Amino acid sequence: MNEALKTAVLAILRPLVRYLIGQGWTYGALTDALKMVYVAEASRHYGKATGRPLTDSRISLLTGIHRKEVKRLRVLLEEHGERPMLRHGANMAAQVVAAWISMVEYTDPAGQPRPLPLRSVAAPSFEGLARRVKADMRPRAILDELGRVGVAQEQEGVVHLLRAAYISDLPEDQIAFLGENVGDHLRSAVHNLEGGEPFLERALYFDALPAAVLEEARPELYRMGERLLREAHQRLSAAESPEGPQRRLRLGVYYYEEDAAAEPAAEPTEEPAA
Repeated sequence: MNEALKTAVLAILRPLVRYLIGQGWTYGALTDALKMVYVAEASRHYGKATGRPLTDSRISLLTGIHRKEVKRLRVLLEEHGERPMLRHGANMAAQVVAAWISMVEYTDPAGQPRPLPLRSVAAPSFEGLARRVKADMRPRAILDELGRVGVAQEQEGVVHLLRAAYISDLPEDQIAFLGENVGDHLRSAVHNLEGGEPFLERALYFDALPAAVLEEARPELYRMGERLLREAHQRLSAAESPEGPQRRLRLGVYYYEEDAAAEPAAEPTEEPAA
């Protein structure tokens, strides 16, 4: 089990470490960040058995981090929190786009997002859409954000959606999305390892498809993923209610491809001496 877990951890870390090296992060910078994660996770999850918060000494024993360092890190966590949050404007803009492509009154009979008047009393409008998602920003500020990243455009008082997803070009937004999406994917996988009712966690895998096949299929695969997310949003947004216990969820779709690994050349064999 330990060897299998080590192999899995290395596979998870390799792409992240490659990126971090490119961003100037040394091994020491990553270990400093990991110490904070160890302290946060030990504090949150391993005090439940005792029914009271863990002491610095107990966290030190669980994590292998010196007790004085544990104390310092716990103070930092209390002051700054544990998760980089998505910028508020980006979060609101992403919610508006998701509602626009999935709510029936904002789409045409083919399921495509309608152009929306900026404001209207008698018909669906962009301002009405912002109110539907309970945005706590002015609709004009949200529209400016969508226009800045090329997702929507206003022409003569009508707003057109240009892309079916909010994709920000700001590094801080992209990194926040990375942490949120990959973090929840890992939480799902770890939950399944720990037992209980399993979460959906599946992937389709081929290791030797002709490149021409992917060139042809890739756009359709993207559309299939977008259709899944749009239909899920329609199903769930219709059932939103402030009443009763609340839970959060994240349903994700991802795609990756690269050149297939070349088979290693066979080692030459020596003929036995005559």
